[in-house]
Amino acid sequence: MMMDKDYKLTPQMYTALELAFRLHGQDARKESPIPYMAHLLSVCAMVQLDGGCEEEAIAALLHDALEDKPEEISREEIQNLFGKKVLAIIEISSDTPRDYVGGEKPPWKARREAYIEHIKTTDPSLLRVTVADKIDNVRAILADHQRLGDEVWNRFNAGKEDQLWYYENCLNAFIETGFKGPLLEEFRKLVNQLLSQAGKL
Repeated sequence: MMMDKDYKLTPQMYTALELAFRLHGQDARKESPIPYMAHLLSVCAMVQLDGGCEEEAIAALLHDALEDKPEEISREEIQNLFGKKVLAIIEISSDTPRDYVGGEKPPWKARREAYIEHIKTTDPSLLRVTVADKIDNVRAILADHQRLGDEVWNRFNAGKEDQLWYYENCLNAFIETGFKGPLLEEFRKLVNQLLSQAGKL
């Protein structure tokens, strides 16, 4: 059994951490003083605690890279650095088209609808990162809602009803694929809490 003192960060994980910091190290969460790296590290930790492999942990650190920083990193670079599986998980976790290379994104609702439909046909073994991402996002909304009330919805590109629609349908899509485990149950609990707080349950 490996003891804590024996653990060493692998070169691949170190490279992924460096890249994530280079891409997102100066960013904050939407209209928040919280560093964006806190989100990426939280998702990575959830993936690892859930038994995810190193490729999934790397994808967790970089799951927003192609969506938010396409001018600074390409699909080819990610695949060359980390392999096809990492790239596949990142693409699954993104709501932008595969040919997106920057500039204006498609409309919010269209992107979310496409993401949900794609999830329904995805191998559930590749969904751990995107489920963890949604968990961290909903946790942040719930925490901000405690401080700000319904003002929290004003910071998003889509309003309260659209956000509730999105997370409820993400949950349904994850269930439809056959994805199971503690992360799904945590997400189910958080979505129900979000709906209850909004008076929808």
